Amino acid sequence: MITELGHFALILAFVVAIVQTIVPLVGAHKRRASWMAVAEPAANAQFLLTAAAFGALTYAFVTSDFSLRLVVLNSHSAKPMLYKISGTWGNHEGSMLLWVLIVSLFGAMAAWFGKGLPPTLRARVLSVQAAIGVAFFAFILFTSNPFLRMDVPPFDGQDLNPLLQDPGLAFHPPFLYLGYVGLSMAFSFAVAALIEGRVDAAWGRWVRPWTLAAWVFLTIGIALGSWWAYYELGWGGFWFWDPVENASFMPWLLAAALLHSAIVVEKREALKSWTILLAILAFGFSLIGTFIVRSGLLTSVHAFANDPERGVFILMILGFFTGGALTLFALRAQAMEAKGVFGMVSRESMLVVNNILLAVSCFVVFVGTLWPVVAEMFFDRKLSVGPPFFNMAFTPFMVVLGLVLPIGAMVPWKRGALSRAIRPLRGVFILAVAVAALVWAMQTGRSALGPVGVFLGVWMVAGALVDLWSRTGSSGASRLFRLPRADWGKTVAHSGLGITIFAIAGLTAWEREDIRVAQIGVPFTVAGFELELQGVERVRGPNYFSTMGEVSLRRNGRELAHLYPEKRDYPVARMPTTEAAIDYRFLRDIYVVIGDQQNNGGWTVRTYIKPFANWIWAGCILMSIGGLLSLSDRRFRVAAGARRTAARAVPAE
Repeated sequence: MITELGHFALILAFVVAIVQTIVPLVGAHKRRASWMAVAEPAANAQFLLTAAAFGALTYAFVTSDFSLRLVVLNSHSAKPMLYKISGTWGNHEGSMLLWVLIVSLFGAMAAWFGKGLPPTLRARVLSVQAAIGVAFFAFILFTSNPFLRMDVPPFDGQDLNPLLQDPGLAFHPPFLYLGYVGLSMAFSFAVAALIEGRVDAAWGRWVRPWTLAAWVFLTIGIALGSWWAYYELGWGGFWFWDPVENASFMPWLLAAALLHSAIVVEKREALKSWTILLAILAFGFSLIGTFIVRSGLLTSVHAFANDPERGVFILMILGFFTGGALTLFALRAQAMEAKGVFGMVSRESMLVVNNILLAVSCFVVFVGTLWPVVAEMFFDRKLSVGPPFFNMAFTPFMVVLGLVLPIGAMVPWKRGALSRAIRPLRGVFILAVAVAALVWAMQTGRSALGPVGVFLGVWMVAGALVDLWSRTGSSGASRLFRLPRADWGKTVAHSGLGITIFAIAGLTAWEREDIRVAQIGVPFTVAGFELELQGVERVRGPNYFSTMGEVSLRRNGRELAHLYPEKRDYPVARMPTTEAAIDYRFLRDIYVVIGDQQNNGGWTVRTYIKPFANWIWAGCILMSIGGLLSLSDRRFRVAAGARRTAARAVPAE
């Protein structure tokens, strides 16, 4: 009964979304206040109905209702409760229901917090957001219904993909979707502004909090996915340039560009056309990511579906919204006239450079991701584009971005002198060069990647701190903690990026790897650490069997840790997984993986020494905290207060 109610609520939400798309949009065009007023209750109703549908599906997974086809395919009665719940979105149909839930949530939030928007703009934003919901409600109901029943319910289910039975992957999709779908709000604001034919400083201030929230969620989601790949897949890597990884990374790059571009619109009423275009493209790349993950076009270790028919439906959604928005953009380009002028050396110019680097980086990732498909379709050649291409083509843009970022933060608006902006950073530059030179001298015979990463990390972190201090003026430390939260947020986020860049470079340059057949009780040495396989036993888990090794870790005769790497076998899913054992420390990780038993009685053991691995995710956490600090700044929560009082009231019908 609950399942049927959930299905019915989903259908009702679809109907409400259609009404919300049409009535307020027509009302805004005809200036009918009563029609525009439909948008707010419709947005609330759509969210509540979708939440009811999602709650019904979650209840079916929690109670192991095997009369539901989706539960049979993605759950099992012996599975831990956390993975029963995460099984709700650990599949194609359930994840799409989560997608529309978040679409409706953001629409409802726009209704709750958008009281200060001009009535016509607010109605149009909610209508465009509802139109996105209509498309995905139709996709779910007609191609991916999560509420289908089984003719003959089985005794038990087929279990969730074992790779997804992990805490990191339990929370990774919700955060990622909050980021993906959060960009739909920037898209809705952009399309609504194009319909109205007006983009001004107030619009820039309204769109920034939504973009910032989406960027923060994307950062957390990507970091969780990277952390999961690091410890779960058993390869010891944190990023593999997998198509699904790239699908989330491309919108992240464009969202970062959009954030910085919207600053120029708000402060100087410049770059209007470019900002609107970025808002369209950022959400467009979110849809491209959805298409990649669900169409079967590209294979991935964590793609959701392999169904060309569903892929065509998503491609139609992508074409309609992105193509339609770009067409509207072309028709309304003349209305995006910039008012602010600025010199070659100015904060605006530096933000333009920032945008170009981020946009071109996104294009490089896009080409590398889709080029194998293009080559096969048009040239009948099977190609593989892997990490070497991305590392060579993508890294230079990030290096230049790291070099420019501290300088750009110091340059004044409108026009300035480069020498004056660089003067406070001279000490930072000398410090960064000195530390990099020291590292170069200490790591004789190795690549320059490590010292370059050290230089960029010190340059970006120290540069961000100098920029923050410069904002205190003559007051010094007494004013430091009275600075706006957005200033602190920028410093923390830029520092986090610097730390992440340093950690990636350091890990890549200084990682050590050892693969051997280890005999039980026979110690072996890797990079100064002594390891000993002390035993291997068979262990039973809640829904799996495990071959677990015990490895002691020592250095200079002192015992540091006991590690327990595993090879798990899930009998229901008939799939093995590798569970790495990791000794986490501040400056390095010791990463141990156990393989198969060999004919001589030994066991294959892989050992990695990974310096600064945890700093990668620490940098991501700092970037997210920086975004949240900026988001908490009152100036970004109150959208253009001066404009609010000046907005003209729309006459009643």
